[in-house]
Amino acid sequence: MVKKNYKNITLDPKYTPKKSEPYMCPEQLAYFYQLLNTQRDEIMQDREDVLNDVRMAEKNETAGVGDEQDQATAEQEITMNLRMSERNANLLQKINAALERIENGTFGYSVISGDEIGLQRMLARPLATMTVEEQEEYEQKKR
Repeated sequence: MVKKNYKNITLDPKYTPKKSEPYMCPEQLAYFYQLLNTQRDEIMQDREDVLNDVRMAEKNETAGVGDEQDQATAEQEITMNLRMSERNANLLQKINAALERIENGTFGYSVISGDEIGLQRMLARPLATMTVEEQEEYEQKKR
């Protein structure tokens, strides 16, 4: 039997992974692969937009455009955009790591125990790397 390659599967636009399917079957992997790639593409586009906004704000600031209040607003926008860019960079790292886990066959399984994370959790949080219980324990230890 030839194993289906999740990268070559064309899913129905209305497809949603179901519990009745084998866990992380090729169709489910295709679903998450496509979802994560779409998110990655959106972040890359946002990243360009944010960088362009920062460049424009810096250009206006160095040109001395506007009064002090305008310049303060421009500085605030630059700071906000840089934070957004940093957040997007972190999210991009997590997406790339999830795509790598799909590639190596560990997506949907805990990085701690190797147990199934669960379809409902993966649908709610495709970047999850631990079961709910493990995540709660991790959060408790962080406090």
